[in-house]
Amino acid sequence: MQKNNFTQSFTENAQRATEQKEKNNMEINQITEKIIGCAIEVHKCLGPGLLESAYEECLVFELQNVGLIVEKQKPVPVIYKEIKLDCGYRIDILVENTVLIELKTVDAFNPVHEAQILTYMKFSKKSIGLLINFNVTLLKNGLKRYKI
Repeated sequence: MQKNNFTQSFTENAQRATEQKEKNNMEINQITEKIIGCAIEVHKCLGPGLLESAYEECLVFELQNVGLIVEKQKPVPVIYKEIKLDCGYRIDILVENTVLIELKTVDAFNPVHEAQILTYMKFSKKSIGLLINFNVTLLKNGLKRYKI
């Protein structure tokens, strides 16, 4: 009898964990959809060619306007051999303490941009990141989503 109760309890816990993970994924997808919608709105209004700081301010405004919790220029400490170093690195935008956004205004993404966002995600312990380049004709060509 005890073995049966243990097996049932284990199965129920595993099912609850799976359901919670699916719920979290759904919430993250909803957040990223809102972020992308806001970024498209900013790009539609401003177009390409401005400084990154202008897009950042406008995107923060739009994200807050749709009810998301937003932090901009959030410090990211570098962890080296269990030592936390404040080296001046900053996340451009953090949404709902979940999605990290790195903004660019470049001709094209290059490997260092991907390395940068993945490193920021690692140090900040965030599993979802969006790399957004506003210096494109169509914003969909300047969007990359990362998951670690």
